[in-house]
Amino acid sequence: MTDRVLILGGRGRIGSSVAQDIASHTSAEITITSRNPDTAAAVSKQLGSQVRSLALDLADKAKLREAIAASNLVIHCAGPFHFRDASVLKTCIETGVDYLDVSDHRSFTRKALDLSPAASAAGVTAIVNTGVFPGISNSMVRQGVEKLEQPERIHLSYLVAGSGGAGVTVMRTTFLGLQKPFTAWIDGQWVEIKPYSDREVVDFPAPYGKSGVYWFDMPEAFTLPEAFPVKTVITKFGSVPDFYNHLTWIAAHVFPKSWMQRRSAIEFLAHVSHYMTDVTNRFSGIGVAIRAEVTGLKDGQQASYCSTLIHDNTAIAAGCGTGSIAQLLLSGKLKHPGVSTVEQALPTDLFEQTMASRNIHIQQQIYL
Repeated sequence: MTDRVLILGGRGRIGSSVAQDIASHTSAEITITSRNPDTAAAVSKQLGSQVRSLALDLADKAKLREAIAASNLVIHCAGPFHFRDASVLKTCIETGVDYLDVSDHRSFTRKALDLSPAASAAGVTAIVNTGVFPGISNSMVRQGVEKLEQPERIHLSYLVAGSGGAGVTVMRTTFLGLQKPFTAWIDGQWVEIKPYSDREVVDFPAPYGKSGVYWFDMPEAFTLPEAFPVKTVITKFGSVPDFYNHLTWIAAHVFPKSWMQRRSAIEFLAHVSHYMTDVTNRFSGIGVAIRAEVTGLKDGQQASYCSTLIHDNTAIAAGCGTGSIAQLLLSGKLKHPGVSTVEQALPTDLFEQTMASRNIHIQQQIYL
């Protein structure tokens, strides 16, 4: 019997990249959804015979439930997740269908994780935050944690060139992340952090080199301390070209907070930014860089494990992150009932196998 995968929000850059990856690595029948039937049909035509389209509004609960019940796996790519509840996941649990998403917001992640007992009782495997960051980045951290006897500190740095090959939704997510302070796990306690603060210059592999990154609210800020016995988790993000960092800093620290709380303001900033990256993508590219550093004890000595990843298209990298886990679920190689994050659910050996099969190379070094 052929596996059936339903991708909600499949017409977007991330969703279509997930569909392409699954089509390349499995024989599953893939259905992508969109509120606009013409757009969804056009995307499915581009992706080939394994992919079909379905006009679906997530607000249509009856039609959504019918589509989920007809599937073996549901992948939620319809962001921004700041505005989503966990109703899709709840329906998957009720219908016994496995679930993945590309969520990247702390409140959504917490809502999903709270459903773990129900998912476990139903035998449903649900894994959240499965894209590139969060997603691949979380598995890179797990690699490092497993290299050390006693991990103490995690420092994650992300860099995206231009638009990253993604759509305006990703721009919305960036500006939504500037709206209010968030908490981070520092020296064994929760500390309030201002978004896009404390610029740090990090040395990424070529072609990026030394680039500025800033504090940014990511779900890893709380999921990694829950998964691993560390004292500190730092999550920082930056853009290329560097002037985008300065513009984002202004939005976070200079624009009136009341204005930044408005949806109309977020929409304005997101669309203006996307228009700008359409121009700068030509010389900046649309790639992504991840640097994951884990420090702690190895053989009784202080040690630092550092891994890096470079990909020339951020959206495609996200598709690989989610698509690889979908492949493992469909093949039966991965089963983890309950709701979990990537670092909890995905064993390192399976992560390394699927990345190698997609020609994604992760450079690793240990410093004693």
